[in-house]
Formats: sequence, C-alpha cells, structure tokens
Amino acid sequence: MVFFSRKKIIIANLKMYLSNHLEMEQWLKGIQNVFKSNNYEETILVVCPPFVFLEKAYKELRLKQRKNIFLGAQDCFWESRGAFTGEVGATMLVSQGVKYVILGHSERRRLWGEDNQVIAIKIKAALKEGLIPLLCIGENARERKRYNLKTVLYRQLKECLSGVGKGRIEDIIICYEPVWAISANGPRRLPTTNEIMEAGLIIKKFLVEEYGERRAKRMTIIYGGSVSRSNAWAVSGAANLNGVLVGKASTSPFELAKIMQQLDKEGE
Repeated sequence: MVFFSRKKIIIANLKMYLSNHLEMEQWLKGIQNVFKSNNYEETILVVCPPFVFLEKAYKELRLKQRKNIFLGAQDCFWESRGAFTGEVGATMLVSQGVKYVILGHSERRRLWGEDNQVIAIKIKAALKEGLIPLLCIGENARERKRYNLKTVLYRQLKECLSGVGKGRIEDIIICYEPVWAISANGPRRLPTTNEIMEAGLIIKKFLVEEYGERRAKRMTIIYGGSVSRSNAWAVSGAANLNGVLVGKASTSPFELAKIMQQLDKEGE
C-alpha cells in the first residue's frame, strides 16, 4: 500500500526523448549531480525512462539505496506472460526494480486507441504485481467544448477504476492531464490555477462519493501538462495538488532540479 505522505511527487516521463545509451548516461549523470547538491527532503522523484533503459537507470542511480528516487515505467501490458509480441508485463517491470507505472496517458489513448476499459484492466494487472499505477485522466479540446468537466472526469474515473475495491484505491495516484494543454499539442494557453483546482475538487468529490471521505483525503492527486520550472508551483501547490507529471522538461536535469526545488520548498 502507498504510505500516506505529505511529500510532493514529481514524475519524470522521459518518453522517447532520449534515444540512445549515451544520451541516457548523460541524463543520469546530470540527475546524480542534482542530488549531490540537494537532498530534496520534501519531494519524491519517479524516473520513467523507456523500457530499454530501466535496468541502466536502476543500477546507475543506485535506487536500492535511495529513499526519495524511484523507478517508474511508461506503460505495461495486462498479462504477465504469454504469446504477446512486443509487450511488457507488470511482472517484468517489477523484476527490473520498477515501483510506479503510468497508465492512461493521453498519447496511449490517442495513438494506440486505448480506452477506459483497457486502462482498467491494466490498472488491475499493475496492482496485482504490487506496482503503483499513475492514472492519467483529462479532457481533450472537443470534450471541453461539448461537455462540462465533471461529466468527462467522472466517466473516466468510473470506468478506469472499475473493479478497484476500497482496499486498493489508496494505492493509485490520479493525474489530471488536460489533453489540450500538453506541450506536444501546441496549446494556445495553459489552464489557470483556478481551472486546475476545479478539476482537483471534482476528482476529490468523485473519490469521496465512491470510496469515502477518509480514503479520499489520503489519495495523491497531481497535475500533468506542459509543466516547467516557470509554472510548477502554480499548477501544483497553488492548485492544492500533490505534485506534477513532467514531460519534455524532465529531459533537462537542470530544469527538473528547478521544478523539484519549487515543490520541495513548498512542502517545508
């Protein structure tokens, strides 16, 4: 079970931005230098490299000896073994030292056609193996125009968390990721602090209704979408959330350090 903590969590989703061993080595050295100069006592960093670099990241960051850096994966399959060419199961991830896994990311939904039902199956598979799923939900531009935000988020939460009992809900992190605000989509603007706070309140209301107030209060809810050092505090602390999912900005250890510094100071 996820222990209840007031620490802020930063998920570094490296996607496919680092494409070879040299680039990955340079990034890992940069992160090691960042942690040599700062302890970041109030933040937790989850590093999510491509599958092929998981073992390298685990060994070079010496994650077995660290208490505030963990390894995460960018996705996982719903079966643990079998004739599934190209897939990576939760059991495989655990064997590489992975603790967290991103599920339901907007890119998986858009490019691979993953729907809420597929994500629900993946969440159950991840929980079964002891992984902490990071569930991404959020509206796209069309949904934002056609529906109210509560309708979209409630539907995604209801379907993605289908089958997750009250005893396991606290093991899941919820990430509000408005698809229209992701940097890869070239947003005209980013959501305001009030808009993010509204989404956070909707998510909390759903959790209270479905799982009870006590469990809802212990849930970790974060924000993702064009996060940078210039807005990290506004989209997290000011919006009363528990951290951030960082995409392209996480490929720069310096930029990531600035984001961690903002959230670390906030947690003091």
